[in-house]
This record gives sequence, C-alpha cells and structure tokens, in this order.
Amino acid sequence: MINAAVLGSPISHSLSPKIHSKAYEILGVEATYTAIEITEDQFPKFFAENSNGNWDGFSLTMPLKEVVLDCCKSVSDIAKQINSGNTLYKVGGDWRVTSTDYLAFNNLLDVMPGMNIAIIGSGGTARAAAGALDGKVDAVDVLLRSSNRVAAMSQAAPNVKIRALEMDAPLSSYDLIIQTTPVGAYDQYVEKLHDAPGLLLECLYKPWPTPLAARYAQLGGRVISGGQLLVEQALFQIELFSGNSFDFATMRRELLLHISAG
Repeated sequence: MINAAVLGSPISHSLSPKIHSKAYEILGVEATYTAIEITEDQFPKFFAENSNGNWDGFSLTMPLKEVVLDCCKSVSDIAKQINSGNTLYKVGGDWRVTSTDYLAFNNLLDVMPGMNIAIIGSGGTARAAAGALDGKVDAVDVLLRSSNRVAAMSQAAPNVKIRALEMDAPLSSYDLIIQTTPVGAYDQYVEKLHDAPGLLLECLYKPWPTPLAARYAQLGGRVISGGQLLVEQALFQIELFSGNSFDFATMRRELLLHISAG
C-alpha cells in the first residue's frame, strides 16, 4: 500500500493526484495519493510530525522546493546544485530528497551547443531547467525581476554563462524558451512577441493555454505544455514511490491521455 501526497500552496488546482492515482491503477498497486495545502512556514512542522508515520512519498510544489532541503538530511547532489527539491521518498525507512523536475527537463529538452536559450524566471523550476542544460550549451539568458537571483542560477549551471536580462527583453531570437514564472506573472509582456522561431516549454498547465503559449503557437512556434512537464517528472516519482520499474513511453502516453480527457 502506497500512501503519498502532493504538498504546496496553492494546491487545489494540482493534477498530481489524478496522474499518480491513474498510474498506480495501471500498475495494479494499491495506493492513496492526495493533495495537502502546506505553506512554507508550515512545512518544517508538518514534515517533523509525519516523517515517522506511514507516508511513502511527497511531491512538492511551490513554495516548498527550497525549504525541504533544510528539513531532510539526505539531499541528492543535483538538488544541492540547483538548490531545489520536489520529491521526498523513503529508502529503507530514511527520507531522501531529489529533483525529478531536473530529470524531466533532461528528458524533454534536446539541445546543442550554440543554441540561443532563454529562461523566464529564477525560482526552483528555473534552476532545475538550468541544471539540465549545464554542460550542454554555452550560455543562457535569464529574464528576471531581481538581479539577486543570478548567483543561484549560476550555481545551478556552473558550466554555463548566465546572462541576466530584464523581464521585458525581446524573445524573438531564441531557439528555446523555458517559461517558469507563476500564473499571470509574464502575461503583460506577451504582446511584445512577434516571432516564434523555435520551441517554448511553458511550465504552467492551468489555465491552459497560457497567453504566452497561445501567442507562441499562433505565430507558428512549437509548444511543450506544463502538463507534459508535470507527467514527465511524475514518472520518476511514481517509480520511486512504488519501487516498480515500468516502460516510461507507455505510461507517459496513458497519463497524457488521462489528463487531456478532463
């Protein structure tokens, strides 16, 4: 019996319970997976009180991806590098934290040196994306509202030149754009986009499409949805929580169909 949950705030919109529940049904594994509203301030107490209980795993979303690193003793190297963790799981009764966001970006992004790449935002998801690009490209432009996040982005991708730009910087020259800011944060800049020569990975999935995703597709660009990213990172969590190996391609197809059905 698997007992797991997604934690964060806000959390009512999360598709994770729908994704995980369907996956365990496909695997024939008895499981309970719920959504629990937990703020950053509440998380340390919640984890301390529940870490010795009957929980098998937690998926973490905003705003918990940084605070978890201070609460769990065993942190993966990549989670340390990007200063972000979205997955708590047990091994032999001990809790570990890692980033399946990073693993998902690794799977979804096919990049080459010399590509023009922009990341919008600099939070935990942005750092996971930067970490997945480390050693694969020469430079990444990061559109952000505050320059105090540049150092964290550089730490996430130490082998990449990070160039900080204002949030309203033009996007028309990029082969790849990764949009990681919260709902509505980038909407005011969408009308400035007049060309879409490459690929947009929009990390948001509700509401869908976002204004940026709709505009990029309208201009002829290719779009990877936040739903695709959510399913991709969930595949690794499902494997960790269940202890079962399975064919990712088959499970990915089934889960994407499931969430697209509404």
